[in-house]
Amino acid sequence: MTRILIVEDNADNYELVRFLLEQAGHDTCWARNGRDGIEMAKEEKPDLILMDLSLPEIDGWTATERIRSDPQTKHIPIAALTAHSMPEDYKRALDAGCDGYLSKPMDMAVFKETVASLIAKSNTEPKRRSRKKTDGHKE
Repeated sequence: MTRILIVEDNADNYELVRFLLEQAGHDTCWARNGRDGIEMAKEEKPDLILMDLSLPEIDGWTATERIRSDPQTKHIPIAALTAHSMPEDYKRALDAGCDGYLSKPMDMAVFKETVASLIAKSNTEPKRRSRKKTDGHKE
């Protein structure tokens, strides 16, 4: 079963994402801030990380950079899942190391497509990666 780490400080947003992922047959785990997200990425070794960008303690951009800099976790695909939807936010997320970008409120079809694409990438590229981005962001 595919395991997805959701790094999200808002419980309602987490519950919605968890529900959608579990309905699709995925197992989920939850970190409520960037610091816990970094630690859980090391401990859980998920197949995918969905990262909010506005997080307490350590923001999602910094958490992504730290996950990317760790040899144990650098191969895990990360998609930003955020209300930050300006073009500069999209670029900043990709520059931090995100492989995908999903804006809130979510487009369900784009959400499902992006998750499936990044999981497929995770399953076919265990060591990482050609930095080809997958996203639901429209510029």
